[in-house]
Amino acid sequence: MDLCGKTKPHMMYKNTEEIVGRKTCSSTGCLKAKNGNIIMKKDKILERWAEYIIYELFDDNRKHDHDVMKRNFADPPIMKDGVRAAIRKMKAGKATGPDGVAVEMIEALEEYGVEKLTSLLNEIYDTGEIPADVSRSVFIALPK
Repeated sequence: MDLCGKTKPHMMYKNTEEIVGRKTCSSTGCLKAKNGNIIMKKDKILERWAEYIIYELFDDNRKHDHDVMKRNFADPPIMKDGVRAAIRKMKAGKATGPDGVAVEMIEALEEYGVEKLTSLLNEIYDTGEIPADVSRSVFIALPK
């Protein structure tokens, strides 16, 4: 307590941590393991991130051959109006994916882009083959 009878929260926290004896580190230099221990070696930190992302955060119980159903030609193809609507819903100012294509680039192509995207999407829909570049995801872990 200070002279006015009020507590000093930062001092209380520091003293509690000293008494309990927990290890502390900066947010960029360590990570907690599944069992609660602190990991400080870079290779172990990377292993833990991979384990968390693959098996906990984005666990996928589906079969991994990812069969894509081909379009039954009695079904209608993907229409330009649907592609236009999807482009309008996309949020600008976001980071690009592995392809380097930003939303703003797609929007700048206007009708030409709508035509090309519609053609590409219908080709994927007709053949059932998704290009490897489209199915690739990249995760970047950012500490809080």
